[in-house]
Amino acid sequence: MSTLFIICGPSGTGKTSLVSALIPQLKNIEPSVSHTTRPHRSGETDDVNYHFVTLEIFQKMIKENDFLEHAEVFDNHYGTSKSFVLEKLSKNVDIILEIDWQGAQQIKKLFKNTVSIFILPPSLTSLSHRLHQRKQDHEKVIKKRLSEAQNEIQHYDEFDYLLVNDSFDQAVSDLRAIITAHRLSLPLQKEKQINLIRNLLANP
Repeated sequence: MSTLFIICGPSGTGKTSLVSALIPQLKNIEPSVSHTTRPHRSGETDDVNYHFVTLEIFQKMIKENDFLEHAEVFDNHYGTSKSFVLEKLSKNVDIILEIDWQGAQQIKKLFKNTVSIFILPPSLTSLSHRLHQRKQDHEKVIKKRLSEAQNEIQHYDEFDYLLVNDSFDQAVSDLRAIITAHRLSLPLQKEKQINLIRNLLANP
């Protein structure tokens, strides 16, 4: 049984960096690469960080029901490919979705087996520093992101886990612990180890 792991949090909390550091540490798990209409940022690669598409293509994909979820964030559109996620889940591969709280609500309605994790910054001052430090947005955009961050944080209690990204290494360790613990949960282990359990319970 495969699982959809949902990672959410305000811009600047390090979601992408956490997922990138986590993936090499675990087997049988892949990140979902979202489609977006926003421009490339420095260092980003098409089809690796995002599938960068035009607004016209994005709207066409909506009409053709190609997304499991999609949302508009800071005047840009983001969407999760339905075909990619369903294909990987059918092969028993766990998927990590890095989406916003609106997308998380949509995904939870579609899939029963989800684990949702909300990432918090250690403070608004720290979040502001991170947004300025990455030098990807103009000051006006940063102020908008900081304002929106508090609105996003209000949805923290809709998630299964809450993780503070203060120490990056500790946050990666905590994220791995969440995924490992879920994989060891009774429903998943019962399905995975059913033959062993039957043999152990068989009459000697």
